[in-house]
Amino acid sequence: MTTAILAIDQGTTNSKAVLVSTTGEILSRGASPVGIEHPQPGWVEQSPVRLWQSVQEAIAACLEAGPAVDILGIAISNQRESVTLWDAETGKPLGPVVSWQCRRSAPACADLIAAGHAPRVQALTGLPIDPMFPGPKMKWLLDRVPPGRNVRLGTIDAWLIHCFTGGTVHACDAANAARSQLYDLNRQVWSDELCALFGVPKSALPEVRDSAARFGVTKGVAGLKDGIPIASAIGDSHAALFGHGAFEPGDGKVTFGTGSSIMTTLPSFIAPEHGITTTIAWSIGGRPTYAFEGNILVSAAALPWMADMLGLPDVQALTDLAATAEPGTPGFVPAFVGLGAPYWHSDARALFAGITFNTTRAQMARAVTDSMAFQVHDVFKAMSAQSPTPLGRLYADGGPSRNTFLMQCVADTLNHGLTQCDAPEASALGAAYLAGLTLGVWPDLAAIAALPRAGNLITPRPCDAKDRLLVWQDAIYRSTVPGPSSMSE
Repeated sequence: MTTAILAIDQGTTNSKAVLVSTTGEILSRGASPVGIEHPQPGWVEQSPVRLWQSVQEAIAACLEAGPAVDILGIAISNQRESVTLWDAETGKPLGPVVSWQCRRSAPACADLIAAGHAPRVQALTGLPIDPMFPGPKMKWLLDRVPPGRNVRLGTIDAWLIHCFTGGTVHACDAANAARSQLYDLNRQVWSDELCALFGVPKSALPEVRDSAARFGVTKGVAGLKDGIPIASAIGDSHAALFGHGAFEPGDGKVTFGTGSSIMTTLPSFIAPEHGITTTIAWSIGGRPTYAFEGNILVSAAALPWMADMLGLPDVQALTDLAATAEPGTPGFVPAFVGLGAPYWHSDARALFAGITFNTTRAQMARAVTDSMAFQVHDVFKAMSAQSPTPLGRLYADGGPSRNTFLMQCVADTLNHGLTQCDAPEASALGAAYLAGLTLGVWPDLAAIAALPRAGNLITPRPCDAKDRLLVWQDAIYRSTVPGPSSMSE
């Protein structure tokens, strides 16, 4: 019987399951939607019960679609910065999954910044104080739990590990811990100082393990036998970087989705500046690999919105229209929920700038597609200003990366080659490779780097990127300027 690793990619909108053979081949896939709720403007949450159900449904679909296999282990890749909590005794959720997109903690973040805590938090965690990150969200959840309850807090990998192991293991990996705003990156421990600052009891947090590690075994999971080892856990963006084999300092990737994550590996820890963050990319054998990262809050999510606004049937029609645009494109900033890296302006709002009576539908479409490339450009510019090594190989993954027009825009704007990866399951593959290290399927990183990877190298073309960037920068400025509170006569 064929042996394989079952990789889970639990994302914001869908849970996916992928069977990966010991030669790195994808044998089958399955997926199931999760569902997102918006109980108040700016609030984004999910049901932890539904999230786990979607994982089980994705597994069932994957196993049904694939050959009979002996599952060697489970690999977990997950949406990051989303958090939830559950009862330590019963294992039942005590609140929602508060999404990485959620802005409910904005007032708490503003208070912390006003009190002068931002520099210290960034020095310890590599992260700015922003509603995207979990610390204040955890406090929000804790404040709504009845007194006396013994709770467990965790990022989504911790919740899935809890579910896979029948509640016997409370653990997460170092990459997810690094995104919590409670983890000291240099010392690689939960920080007493940070836990006190954010009001989170350290006793409720999971044990931190390597990304390639044993996280217990399956127990009571529908469709899976008991005793299958959970052999890796890692945040989805980190997993994609690992899946591409971006192991050399300066290698990087852009994951395009609802938002975008740009990440480049580092030779060692470097405190971040210029609006980017430093994080643990992965940890193997007790040794972390660090990376720069820039998180874009809204990227491809603007495309279907604009397609609908223009009365177009789908995103493909939008990009086809954008490709016909004449020069003179206005600026568009997709700050529907504020701006992330490298601006970190939570009050910014989406806008078009520079529209005239001569502006065409094609130019409006092009402004929206260009906004994806311009945001990536600004993050890479910030990374390049601080990177100790030149930026090297750059990979693109996620659904929008399959659109060659969009990826050509990115390559042209960056003036840097971009490998358009054929496998949209980069995160699942990265988690599977880490599990393979744990299980002895692959002996080392060299063996993983040697696995076949299909991709299309897009080389930059001469373009008017400089002029278009000036329009973009003006639009960014306008989106971040507060509106007048009153009009004078």
